[in-house]
Amino acid sequence: MSEPWPTAWENTQLLITSRHNVSPRRLVEPGPDAQELHSLLALAAAAPDHQQLRPWRFVIVPAARRPELGEVFALALADRDASATAPQMEQAREKALRAPLLMVAVACLGPREPDVPALERMVSLGAAIQNIALGAHALGYGCGLTSGQALSSPRLAELLALGPGETAVCCINLGTVSKHKAASTTRPEPGDFTTTL
Repeated sequence: MSEPWPTAWENTQLLITSRHNVSPRRLVEPGPDAQELHSLLALAAAAPDHQQLRPWRFVIVPAARRPELGEVFALALADRDASATAPQMEQAREKALRAPLLMVAVACLGPREPDVPALERMVSLGAAIQNIALGAHALGYGCGLTSGQALSSPRLAELLALGPGETAVCCINLGTVSKHKAASTTRPEPGDFTTTL
């Protein structure tokens, strides 16, 4: 006899409600290995995707390339703030070195056939990222999403080889949680964001 649905439902509730964003500063080795990463990306592939456009991709930044990414973060800061100090530049570089596994989520919003609206494509990317975050949580890892003005820098676009219509949306940081914090109690109640037509 198969497991009753309420058990699966309770497990799903627990997985989703216990997940929270983890600062990359609190993510340490070990991170997901190659097989686990493959499995997480397979979960991303299960995201809703109208017309099967796959309107997103993920750029894995291996350890050997992290200093290069960090330098792009620093130069992007200098580009938008000529008065940035040396400590600020170093802090920008350090952001690329924190979590054991780092990926950049890229939205593919350029012309496609059929032409699915950009907002639908972003929903698909969000679902793919959530699948990765939930999968990582189920494996016992922490996941932190980070963003910032550097993601819109032409320097980053060049490093990631972004094509026309592609946009870097956020960094996905994965690793083992070094220090657990109290769970957030600020999540809204369903009635706070639901109306009836």
